Amino acid sequence: MAGSSTMGASRDDYGDRVVRVLIAVKDLATAKSRLAAEFSAPDRTRLVLAMLSDTVAAADSVSAVDSVTVVTPDPLVADTARRIGARVFDEPVRDPALQPDERLNHAFAAAAHVLRHGHVGADVDGDETVSAGHVDIIALQADLPAMRSAELAQAYDRARRGGRSLVVDHHGTGTAALILKDSPDELTPLFGPDSARRHTASGARELDGEWPGLRLDVDTADDVRRAHRLGVGPATAAVLHSLGWNDEASATTA
Repeated sequence: MAGSSTMGASRDDYGDRVVRVLIAVKDLATAKSRLAAEFSAPDRTRLVLAMLSDTVAAADSVSAVDSVTVVTPDPLVADTARRIGARVFDEPVRDPALQPDERLNHAFAAAAHVLRHGHVGADVDGDETVSAGHVDIIALQADLPAMRSAELAQAYDRARRGGRSLVVDHHGTGTAALILKDSPDELTPLFGPDSARRHTASGARELDGEWPGLRLDVDTADDVRRAHRLGVGPATAAVLHSLGWNDEASATTA
């Protein structure tokens, strides 16, 4: 399993703070359209679900993490998330006026609010005994199949207290992770094109660190090849192997 052991502090090192990982997944009908030239629609679906599984597994293996929640409008994604042990938050009622990235950010923000404030009425139950300022949120991309648990643990450890931090993706323009730590403020996600600049402009601090797997969100066939060379988790490795990819790279480890 990706991230079978971790570096970084344990839950006990953070006192009464609770760390919750949040992953948003769009509906599968529109997922990963830039992979269409090399992957059929059924294979893209298998790959998306496999990458999600490996991302969840790596995040869940971080010792400081209390839970992993997937927010999605897609029932197959929700079923997969539950099967691998993640919590599920149904995407709020969709506003047809919202663009896809606006919908994604709205879903992130709504789920983060529930996870921090314990509002009732979702598949996810917040802990009403924990104040919002004591719940830290790590918002992650869903397509990080080469992420090591140690990378995420180190990024969380380095995140500034009292505000938001971000991990810029391998392109240098996107956001692989947005971390809200020890703060009563809201997550205020700004994912989408040029999100790294927009997150930074809104006050989030960029984190330094090698973290090649954490930074490698997969959008194109070249990204898939890069992740495969780096070493992907077992679910993604199995899908790629079934599609005839060689096994030069081994599955990820912490």
